[in-house]
This record gives sequence, C-alpha cells and structure tokens, in this order.
Amino acid sequence: MKAKILSLVLLMSLSAALMAQSTEVGPKKEFRGHQRENFQGDESVGFGHGLNLTDAQKEAFKQSIMAMHKQIKPIRNELGEAMAHQKTLMGAENPDLAAINSNIDKIGVLRIEIAKIQIKNRLDMRAQLTDEQRQKFDLFKDRMNQGKGPRGMQHNWGNKSEHPDM
Repeated sequence: MKAKILSLVLLMSLSAALMAQSTEVGPKKEFRGHQRENFQGDESVGFGHGLNLTDAQKEAFKQSIMAMHKQIKPIRNELGEAMAHQKTLMGAENPDLAAINSNIDKIGVLRIEIAKIQIKNRLDMRAQLTDEQRQKFDLFKDRMNQGKGPRGMQHNWGNKSEHPDM
C-alpha cells in the first residue's frame, strides 16, 4: 500500500514538473525576442535592410506600402468571405459542385488581383532604387522566396522527405 502511494506521489510530482516547464526552448525564445525587438520600427529589418536608402526613398516606400495595403485590404476581406463561403458549400449535406467550382474561380481571381497589385508595388519601389540597391533588393527577395527570410521560412520543410510532394 505504501509503495502505491509513494509511486502515485512521485508520478504526480513528475507530471507537475513537466507541466511547469516552458514550451519554448532556449534558442527559439531568444530568436523570438530578437525578432520582436527588430520589428518595433527598426529600419534595418525587411526590404530596407542593407540598402542604405535615402530619407526620400524611405518615405516613398512607406507611402507606397501604405497605399498598397489600403488597396489590398478590401480584396483580402472579400477573399476571406469567399473562403468562408467555400467551407459552407463544402459542408453542405448535398454539395453543389457547380457552386463550389464557381467559388473556387472567384477565390482564384481575388488572389490573382492581390498578386498583381503586390508585383506592381514591388516594381514601382524597385524603379526608385540605384543599380546597387536594386541588386541587393532582388537578392533579398530571392532569399525570402527560397526559405531563408522571415516569410520564406513558412514554406521551408527542411527535410525533403517530410514534404509530401518530394
């Protein structure tokens, strides 16, 4: 009987100790803290990193990005509604394939519209750069798309065997 009580107490103390531990490990915590620091208005992060932008370029980029976000916001809202509608259509007892396909087309059109606006903005920003700045800008965008930048990491599966298509 004493052995059962002792093992129960030991088990409970171990589980309590495990639950009390942080879910984040050392390097991850530091990276997140560092990342949070950098995104609080530090110009050295993002597309301007290492470009040595003039004050006029910084202001033009800021205005351009704000205008782009204003233009994209209603489209993203409509996209969100279309995606929610897609879930509704798919969850119906008797799904209407024609309506589903039509909604997929609508989602595609909205995504294409957003991509066109983003590309136009990128080209407008790129046109304001010197040749040297343009090379660095392109290199930064390429690295982001290859999974070496903040956004690109979302699509970096690391081990190719983990990726379902590889």
